[in-house]
Amino acid sequence: MMTLLATSLLGEGLISYNSLAPTPWAFAKMSIRILNLSIVLIYLAVQTIHAIDEKPWLDASLPYTKRANLLLYAMNLDEKLTLVHGIGGQYVGNVPNNTRLAIPALHLQDGPQGVAGRVTNVTAFPSVLTVTAAWDPSLMELFASAIAVEQRIKGANVMLSPMINIARIPVGGRNFESMGEDPYLAARLVASYVRGVQKNGVMACAKHWANNNQEHSRMTVGTYIDERTEWEIYYPAFQAAVDADVASVMCAYNLVNGTYACENYKLLTVNLKERMGFKYFVMSDWFATHSTVQSVNAGLDQEMPDRNFFNPGALKQAISQGLVTTSRIDDMVRRILLPMFKFGLFDRTNEGTINAPAESRSHRQLAHDLAAVGTVLLKNRRGILPLREEKIASIAVIGDAAHLNPVVVGGGSGSVHPPHISTPLDGIRSRAGKSINVTYTPGGNGGNMALVEDAARKANVVIVVVGATSAEGVDRPNLLLPLAQDAMVERVAAANPNTVVVVYAPGAVLLPWKRKVAAIVCGFLPGQEAGDAIAEILFGDVNPSGKLPLTFPLSETQVATSTPIQYPGIDNREEYIEKLLVGYRWYDALKKQPLYPFGHGLSYTTFRYHRPTITLTPDDPHCRATVRIDVRNTGDRAGTEVVQLYLGFPPWTHEPPRQLKGFQRVFFEPGEIRTIEFMLDDRAFRVWDAGKGRFVVAPGRFRVFVGSSSRDVRAEAHVVIGREGVVNMMQIDLIDFWIRAFPLIGISETILRLKNSANSHNPKASGCDSRMHA
Repeated sequence: MMTLLATSLLGEGLISYNSLAPTPWAFAKMSIRILNLSIVLIYLAVQTIHAIDEKPWLDASLPYTKRANLLLYAMNLDEKLTLVHGIGGQYVGNVPNNTRLAIPALHLQDGPQGVAGRVTNVTAFPSVLTVTAAWDPSLMELFASAIAVEQRIKGANVMLSPMINIARIPVGGRNFESMGEDPYLAARLVASYVRGVQKNGVMACAKHWANNNQEHSRMTVGTYIDERTEWEIYYPAFQAAVDADVASVMCAYNLVNGTYACENYKLLTVNLKERMGFKYFVMSDWFATHSTVQSVNAGLDQEMPDRNFFNPGALKQAISQGLVTTSRIDDMVRRILLPMFKFGLFDRTNEGTINAPAESRSHRQLAHDLAAVGTVLLKNRRGILPLREEKIASIAVIGDAAHLNPVVVGGGSGSVHPPHISTPLDGIRSRAGKSINVTYTPGGNGGNMALVEDAARKANVVIVVVGATSAEGVDRPNLLLPLAQDAMVERVAAANPNTVVVVYAPGAVLLPWKRKVAAIVCGFLPGQEAGDAIAEILFGDVNPSGKLPLTFPLSETQVATSTPIQYPGIDNREEYIEKLLVGYRWYDALKKQPLYPFGHGLSYTTFRYHRPTITLTPDDPHCRATVRIDVRNTGDRAGTEVVQLYLGFPPWTHEPPRQLKGFQRVFFEPGEIRTIEFMLDDRAFRVWDAGKGRFVVAPGRFRVFVGSSSRDVRAEAHVVIGREGVVNMMQIDLIDFWIRAFPLIGISETILRLKNSANSHNPKASGCDSRMHA
């Protein structure tokens, strides 16, 4: 109001910019002007009160649920039907506003790596997979929040992310948008992502529901999967999004057990809305709607991006024929209105425009920082890294990906078009300064290998930058680096043993030259500030701390989904016959050694893990146990370690050998020792019971593994969980022996009854017992 008053007075020339004081001759005129403005302001206030009186849902002091109901009751059928489908417009998805009822428009935009599409002046952040490699929920929240801010500046109020499908297929085209192969890691991070988006008044959309793990034949492929696998592997991240109050969920293209996801009643209504408790709206993926009546009654609330099936004519006809009820239409509309009120869309003007500049200095810095902390040091022979200026006179930077064709973002709906890109060559040259001679030679794609080898031989150190990308709609053909880049690395390594390889990729890749190079660094898709970030890692300004969020296999066939029926499917049918053995679970169960395991990542310092202890909470029905372990930085550099906790379930459960159940990213000064705590409640010890349709605590002895990766276990303990009390250890050991001795005679259910019976004899005992060994 004061700004409006000052602007008006300045426009009249009654006050000056220098003094902002009225001149004597204008005092009376200014007083009249102030009086007139006061009258106007009073009038506007009265009109606002009147508008709220006529439209009580605009009263922000009311609960958002009541506001949604008040508006719903004021809407006619045509107005309701306008909300349940998209129309054309500037954004990838558009729902028009309603001036009569003051309903704002919905502007939906892609954005897993920044505001996507052909918009300009936006920040290309690192990919979600890169940020996931930091294993830090707080950083994931900062990342999501920054993208949401740019979405609002661009006028969008629905952000079509996070993409939280598990990276089941190593060549999956959208793995770069994912949070890796582990359901616990994804669940922890997605909750932070959703909070980061929605605290900025932008509605998040969790996608793609459900069991959508490949791009090959994505519009027609049918996935066949058992219920336990769904709930233990593919649903936890969605449950975490729902628990974090995600505003919307996008159903997928694929069929699930014979029915399209967007018209699948069990998927949308039973599992998502009833069992998970999702209370907002389900939108279709773009053109993933296949029917009117079946989709509405299955639980789809909004068709995108158009109205092929949810148009007013089709819906009115279905209502008139009694095939769709008006109460179901009201439910659809209410589910859309609820988050619009909850996240403030009715309480502010959508001031953003698609052409507004959104990039900022602070966001460039955040993109840089995220790229650095999400970088994983895979190998470092003889401590060649960090590079030391005093020992290096020359560096040869080699590879098209270093400058000519930097690989920093994914394609499709994840593509972002920043105003500039800091390439690895830019960053290395800038960091090296004048004291080190830096040369650049393109390579790969049939380049001149004689020039490449000559450049490598002449340099003290060679930094080869290689890259691969992927995009929505297409899976990668294989796990090899494209454009003859592997051959280039082989030639360079033969010419100079001090070869460091920087790998940029949308997921796992094969590294056939691993043994021939001195160091390997992986940044996944690092975004527009890639160059400065990788230079800081290489020169030791930043100590690498990233950990792999997915497994790197030794070969194309060393994967859990190596048969055609698993991927890409036969006759549009893919079967999840690996069940719970996804990613590192498969390698552990089959005792296979991958190229690099899940959770792997080196540092420029070293860490020692001490003996763990487990403290139980007496008389706790949830069997809460606290695991404590001391970790010490035994090197002479400060560094960050991601301490990881895995559980091994009792054999009778037929769970994979190890499952991630806790992690903490912890900073250490040189020589510092810190105590790391993990709280394990009953959720950590549960398995899905398909007969009961819910998770149940699995009684028995659990092994506790703490270490630096899924394969680098530094300490071990165990804890015994009973249904209501402590199970006698001898009894448990005897039961486990019989299961191991006779695994095929179908005694698991009998064993479970025996265990539960043993529990019932100790009703007053604490819910947990523990023993540990280093």
